[in-house]
Amino acid sequence: MQTHTAGNISFTTFKFSGFYTLGEWRPLLFIPYFFMLLLSTVSNSTLIYLIISQKTLHTPMHVLIGLLAVLDLCFPIFIIPNMLLDFLFNWNSISLTGCLIQMFCIHYIGSFQSTLLLWMALDRFFAICRPLYYHKHMEVPNFLKFVIAPLIRNFSLVTAFVFLAAKLSFCGTNEINHCFCEHMALVQLACGDISINNLIGLTAAFLIPTVDCIFIAVSYVMIFASVMKSRKSNLKAINTCVTHIIVISVSLSCALIAFLSYRIRNEFSSGSRIFLSTLYILFPSCFNPIIYGVRTKEIREQFLKFMKNINILSQ
Repeated sequence: MQTHTAGNISFTTFKFSGFYTLGEWRPLLFIPYFFMLLLSTVSNSTLIYLIISQKTLHTPMHVLIGLLAVLDLCFPIFIIPNMLLDFLFNWNSISLTGCLIQMFCIHYIGSFQSTLLLWMALDRFFAICRPLYYHKHMEVPNFLKFVIAPLIRNFSLVTAFVFLAAKLSFCGTNEINHCFCEHMALVQLACGDISINNLIGLTAAFLIPTVDCIFIAVSYVMIFASVMKSRKSNLKAINTCVTHIIVISVSLSCALIAFLSYRIRNEFSSGSRIFLSTLYILFPSCFNPIIYGVRTKEIREQFLKFMKNINILSQ
């Protein structure tokens, strides 16, 4: 469908063309993406259930892990089901409104993940560096000081670049070389000047994940310095921090590579860029609950108890 705007034809429906270079092999992508969606759904749902049902896990740190699991559960749902239908039945159309809604959900949840990792780093900082004041800092009224400002920042920036994308005219082609509505994948189809859109996108990338990453790095430097200075073998604290660093490093690395692939000259094929974009969504969603389940003692113990109870009931 097309509409006439200012003498030009502006598309209001689009088609995804991601991975079409694979030709007849493309439907086989259904298999890995389906199993990654299944792994994400089962593992995150199990983690959420454990944290809600087990009172021993009702601590600030575990609640934050539970919130991360909720995001990891929701994130793929906005993307992967449509991709699976596209792989199997070539249902690859989306309206401009649907594309903008999907774009907002993807980028807002992504920004929320980054901020949540920052909150988890702050939790570890207070627990290790300020243990006497930990409960005071983690009380809801006090902790809201660290919550409200980042949420307003994330919402404002994501809303800004989605709103600006909605104002563009798309008169060149209606084929989005992607499997979902990523910001630059849509904006680069516009027939007008997109410098403001690009600037707001870069600003959001700097003020959200980059700033969060800087504060996370500072928190962990102070944590490790405090542990070394105290000369105590705080293996539990170090183990928890290493877990967070693994999750943060993988998540931010995939997101950064996918983001930069649109803005700098590179030899990435379109298929590689699309794969990286789906990877930064699916990889954390699939493996965050596994990493936290294996490396967090309390969660691991509750999971083993949960599996034992299931075995008893099944006999």
